[in-house]
Amino acid sequence: MAYEIKGTIHVVGQTKVVSDKFSKREFVVSVKDGKYEQLIELQATGDRISQLDDLNFGDEVRVDFNLRGREWRNPSGGVKYFNTLEAWRIEKVGATKTSPAQSRAATTSAGDDSDIPF
Repeated sequence: MAYEIKGTIHVVGQTKVVSDKFSKREFVVSVKDGKYEQLIELQATGDRISQLDDLNFGDEVRVDFNLRGREWRNPSGGVKYFNTLEAWRIEKVGATKTSPAQSRAATTSAGDDSDIPF
């Protein structure tokens, strides 16, 4: 099940190596819900962990994630259920991508005085 959430980065945790084939990095997004703030914990796994590298407290983000659930039985037979919000795309809101041509044009117009007629 795919969902989307928009908010601001509240916490970005360290990468945790769970096994030789599985690592994860948890992060918290602050979301306004009426007059109350909701702190939503999500996680990124595997190669998606690197999407968190340039995020800092207060950055506005949009996160696409899947809702995952599982059952766990303890040795005495008790059952517990867990939910995980598994992020698969994390983007800064308002971040613009500049094409190489736009970058060159900005650099040229900002620093080139050779065509001034005087």
